Amino acid sequence: MSLHGDLDKVSVPVLREQLVLLHGERVHTIVIDAAGLAFCDSSGLWVLIEHQRLVREHGGSLRLTGVHGVLRRVLDVTGLNAAFI
Repeated sequence: MSLHGDLDKVSVPVLREQLVLLHGERVHTIVIDAAGLAFCDSSGLWVLIEHQRLVREHGGSLRLTGVHGVLRRVLDVTGLNAAFI
């Protein structure tokens, strides 16, 4: 899955819907390419954390690639980079 533009309260419902569909198909590894993201706010980070937890509960993983900019900084500052990268 690739993300583009902003991951914020407006776009989070679309991402959540797509992640729920993948989770429902019992996909064990979800890889999200964040190279196209220009911005990520707290609601975007929360949906990633929420689905990382759900996927892990079923023995899978959610990984981020192409992380840069604001998302990279937030993951570094919060210590969450190890959970996704």
